[in-house]
Amino acid sequence: MAIGVVAGVVLAAIVALIGLFKLMWRVAEPNEALVISGSTHRTEGLGEGMGFRIVTGRGTLVVPGVQAVRKLSLDLNETQLVVDCVTHQGIPLRVKGVVIFKIGDDLVSIANAARRFLDQQKMMPERVHIVFAGHLRSIVGGLTVEDMIRDREKLTGQTRAACGTEMEKLGLIVDSLQIHEIEDPTGYIKNLAMPHAAAVQRDARIAQAEANRLATEAEQTAFARMAEATRDSEILQAGYQAERDKAAATARQAGPLSEAAARQEVVVQETKVAELEAHRREQQLQADVRKPADAKAYEIRTRAEAERDARISSAQAKARETELAAAAEATRVKTAATADAAATEARGLATATATRATGEAEAAATQAKGLAEAASAKAKGLAEAEAIKARAAALAENQEAVVAQQLAENWPAIVEAGAGAFGNVEHMVLLNGAEGMSEMFAKALSMGGAGLGVARQLLASMSQPPTDTAATTPAAPSLNGRVPIHEE
Repeated sequence: MAIGVVAGVVLAAIVALIGLFKLMWRVAEPNEALVISGSTHRTEGLGEGMGFRIVTGRGTLVVPGVQAVRKLSLDLNETQLVVDCVTHQGIPLRVKGVVIFKIGDDLVSIANAARRFLDQQKMMPERVHIVFAGHLRSIVGGLTVEDMIRDREKLTGQTRAACGTEMEKLGLIVDSLQIHEIEDPTGYIKNLAMPHAAAVQRDARIAQAEANRLATEAEQTAFARMAEATRDSEILQAGYQAERDKAAATARQAGPLSEAAARQEVVVQETKVAELEAHRREQQLQADVRKPADAKAYEIRTRAEAERDARISSAQAKARETELAAAAEATRVKTAATADAAATEARGLATATATRATGEAEAAATQAKGLAEAASAKAKGLAEAEAIKARAAALAENQEAVVAQQLAENWPAIVEAGAGAFGNVEHMVLLNGAEGMSEMFAKALSMGGAGLGVARQLLASMSQPPTDTAATTPAAPSLNGRVPIHEE
C-alpha cells in the first residue's frame, strides 16, 4: 500500500515537473526573435541599461510571472513609394517604386527595432515610406529629368546611401529598392522623345520610298520586256502570213500571167515603133525646147529637193517622238485593259451565279405553289361533286323531307320577307282587335311561304335525270351545301 502511494506521488511529481518545464520553455522560430524582459541581462554588443534578453533560433527558460516574453517578426516587409518631386529644372514628376526591407539579423539591429516597433510592427511600412519619401525628394531636386531617365541606378544608389544611416538607427536593412515608373504630368519626357521618334519615322519613310521605287522600276522593266516579246511575236506572225498570202496570190495568177505574157510581146513591138517615132520627135524638141526647160527645171527641182529634205527630217523626228509616246500609252492602256477585263469577268461570273441560283429558287417555288393550287382545286371540285350527288340522292328518296329541311333552315328569312310588306307603314289601325292581329300575321306568313310550291317544283325538276342541254351546261356551284334558288 505504501509502495503504491509512493509511486503515485513520484508520478505526480514527474508530471508536474514536465508541465512546469513546458510552461517555462520558449522556442524562437527561424523567422522571429524572442525579447525577454523582467530581469537584468547583459548581451554582448549591447550597451548597459538595455534590461532585456534577445533569443533567436533556439529555446530558453522563462520564469512565469517574473519575466515577460514577446515575439518580434524577422520576415520581409515592403512599402510602395509614390512620391511627388520637383527636379533641378523645376519640372514636377511623380516617382513610383518599391522598398523591400527587414529587421537586421544582428542583435543590435533587433534591439533597435524592438525598442521602436515591438508593439507597432504594422507601422513599419509607413515609417519607412516617410523616410524614403523625404530623401527621394531631396535627391530628385538636385537632378535633371535627363539624368533620371538615363541613369536610374544613380538615383537608386543615392537614395539607399542617404537612407542607410536612418534605417540602421531603426534596426532595419534594405534588401531592395526599385524605381518602377517616373510619371510626367507636364509631358516633358514625351517631348524629349519626339525628335528621336520623328527621325526614326523619317528613316522608315525614306526606306519605304526607296523600296517602292525599286519595285516600280522592276515592274516597268518586266512590262517592257513583255511588250517587246509580244511585238516580236506579232511581227513574225505577220511575216509568215504575208508569205502565205503571196504564195496563194501567185498560184491564183498563174493563168492570167501566161495570157499577159503573150499580150506583152505585141505591146513590145508596138512600143518599139512608138519609141522610134518618139525619138525622132524628141530630137526635134530637144534642140528647141528641152534644153532650156531642163535648165529651169533643174534649178526648181534642186530648191524643191532641199526644202523636201528639211521637211522630211523634221517630220521623221516628230514621227519618232509620236511613235515612242504611242508605244508607252499603248503599254499602259493594255495593262489597264487587262486588269479591267479580269475584274469585269470576275464580277460577271459572280452575277451569273447569283442570278442562276435566284432563278432556280423562284422556279422551284412557283412549281410548288402551282402543284398546291392544283391539288386544292381538285379536292374542292371533288367535294362539291360529292355534295351535289348526295343531295340528288336525298331528293330522289324523300323529296318532302328535303323541302322541309330547306324551309326550316330558311324560315327566318321567309318570315322577314313576309314582314317586309309592312315595313313602310307608320300607323296601323285594327278594327277587330285580337282577331284582326291574328289575321294580319297569318297573311304575312302566307306571303312569306308563297314560294313553297315553286320550291317543290324546282326540287322535283332537279331530281329528274339531266337532259342533253343540261349535260353540256356546267353545274352551278353550291353555297354551303345548299341548292341555290333563283327568284323569277
